[in-house]
Amino acid sequence: MDWRIVTDSSCDVLPELDWDQDLTYGKVPFVFKIGSVELTDDEKLSIPDMLTEMENCPDASRSACPAPGLWEEQFEQADKVIALTISANLSGSYESAVAAREMTLEKHPGKKILILNSLSTGPVLNMAVEKAVELIKKGFSFERVSAVLTDFIRARHTVFALCSFNNLVKNGRVSRLAGLIAGKLGIWGIGIGDSEGRIEMAAKVRGSRRIIQTITDIMKQNHFMGGQVVISHCLNPDFASQLRDGIMKIWNNARVMLTETNGLCSFYAERSGLIVAY
Repeated sequence: MDWRIVTDSSCDVLPELDWDQDLTYGKVPFVFKIGSVELTDDEKLSIPDMLTEMENCPDASRSACPAPGLWEEQFEQADKVIALTISANLSGSYESAVAAREMTLEKHPGKKILILNSLSTGPVLNMAVEKAVELIKKGFSFERVSAVLTDFIRARHTVFALCSFNNLVKNGRVSRLAGLIAGKLGIWGIGIGDSEGRIEMAAKVRGSRRIIQTITDIMKQNHFMGGQVVISHCLNPDFASQLRDGIMKIWNNARVMLTETNGLCSFYAERSGLIVAY
């Protein structure tokens, strides 16, 4: 029986993984409405052009999650499917995938389809995809892969370092007061993902040194002792590298990967934003 891993486009740019005819990957896109412009979050999307459209648009820009039919098309392509979505408390993507599973199983009751709420976004999905590939390549059963991945996701933490919360505020992801505080005087907002997959403001700081110190302090509070870290950045590779170096200075056993935000995370992190998962 063949496997397929499917994510929505909240998953950031993945490294090269060991895909083959028995283990494939698919992604279902969000759609953005920026003024009169509609953009699909796929490989054709230009992140810099999208951000410029948003910055020049006086109105709130909106995102729409993938419709059930798009998930269903992916679920049709394998006997065993692992689907990973952005936090259900940030989007309707999870519910859309659940609806697609019911539609698919009505026609193909023998399929096995797991829908996992990542409780986060971006780099957590990257980590989960890599973990799923590792487990499947080891020959684990569908049930075992499902159990291990569920526990894996629950053990991840996420930190957001953003210099603009405009879109998060406009779309109701964080409070307007928190966003206004973060946006003043060059202050960056440091947010964390809570256990239910919501974003909470944790601190407001100015300057790269303070940002790195705040993020590493949060990691210490969450008892990080080394291991895998993924940093997604929105057009900010230099600062992402500084943060990587700051993390590895404290934890020399950390394995830090840098990646770029795809459309959805760029849409909300905005220019220069970072998302850290560990």
